[in-house]
Amino acid sequence: MTTNVIDNEPETVLPERITRFPFPFSGDSYRYSTNVEPALKTVETEAGAWGGRLLDIDEHYLHELKERNEVLKRDPTRVRALPHMRPAVWDAISTLLPIMAEEHPDTMFFHRDGNACRWMNTLQNLELEFTIGDDSSLPVGPLRFLGSQVQDDIALLDHREDALWLDAGLVTFAADWSFGFDVGMKFLEVHGPVPRVHGEHIITRAQQFLMRLQPGEKYRRTNWTMTIDRRLDTSTETYPDWAQDRATVAADPAMPDRLHLRVEVQHLIRLPHSGAVLFLVRTHLLSLSDIAQIPAWRERLGRVLAELPEDMAEYKGISRYRHAASAWLLAH
Repeated sequence: MTTNVIDNEPETVLPERITRFPFPFSGDSYRYSTNVEPALKTVETEAGAWGGRLLDIDEHYLHELKERNEVLKRDPTRVRALPHMRPAVWDAISTLLPIMAEEHPDTMFFHRDGNACRWMNTLQNLELEFTIGDDSSLPVGPLRFLGSQVQDDIALLDHREDALWLDAGLVTFAADWSFGFDVGMKFLEVHGPVPRVHGEHIITRAQQFLMRLQPGEKYRRTNWTMTIDRRLDTSTETYPDWAQDRATVAADPAMPDRLHLRVEVQHLIRLPHSGAVLFLVRTHLLSLSDIAQIPAWRERLGRVLAELPEDMAEYKGISRYRHAASAWLLAH
C-alpha cells in the first residue's frame, strides 16, 4: 500500500495497482503516434510513478504466469520460433535474466561463467543451472522458459532485406490479434489493419526507428485499449469467449468495476549478439472504479473516450460502450 495526496484532499491510502499504473494520457484527446522515449525513465503521475525498471514485477506476478501456462497448454501456437531465430531467443535469455537479477536483487539471482549460468527465482522457489545455447539444459524450450520468468509477452523481430520480420515470440495476452497468424510476417504487414497509421506514415517511421537501434539500446512506448473484466487473453483465438460482452456492458450496473483501461508498456531492445529487435509487451489493467479515485485521470479518460474518432474507437473495439464509460467518468 502507498499513501498519496489527491488534489489537496486529506491523505488517502491507494493500492499499488493504482500508484504504479502507467496512465497513458497527457491530454484530453488521443491520436496514434510513435511516442517512443528512452527506457528506465521514471514517470510521475497524479497517483504515483512508474517506469523505473525494464522488467516490472507486481502483485500479479505468480497469478499471471500461471494464467500464461494455462493458455499455452490450451493453445501451443502462442509460442513459436522459426529455426533461424534460435540464437536470438538465447540472446534474449542472456540479456533479460541479468537485468531481472539487478532490478530485483531480493528475489532474483543470476551468475554466468562462460556459457554456464545459474539462475535463482525465489518467488517461484526455482534454482536452475543451464548452459547458454543448450536447449536440453532447460526444463522447457528456451522461449517458453523465458516466458515463465517475465510477465511480459515476447516478440522477436529479425532484421533482413531492409525490413523487420516477426519471426519468433511468446504471446499469451494479445489484445484482439493473433500471434499464430502473424508470425513470419513483415512488421508493416502486422500493422496493416490499424487505421490512420499508414496515411500518416507512422508505422513506416516506427520501422525505420527500430532498424536504426544500436546493440543494447532500450526504448519504450505505451499503447492502450479497453477490456471487459480482468481478462488478459483477448486474442483473436478466444474472440467467442469475450466479444459478446462488448454489446452488453454499457447497460450493466457493474460497468465501472467490469470495464478496465488496458495499457501496454512496450519495451524495444536491440539484442547485442544476434542483432534481433526484442519487443516486450507488459499489459496493465485498471478498472474505471479505480481510475475514478484519481480525479485528474477520471476527467482525462472521460474526455479522451468522448473525443476519440469513430474509426479509432471501432478498431479498438470500444465503440459500443465508450460513450457510456465517458458519461460515467465525467458525471462521477
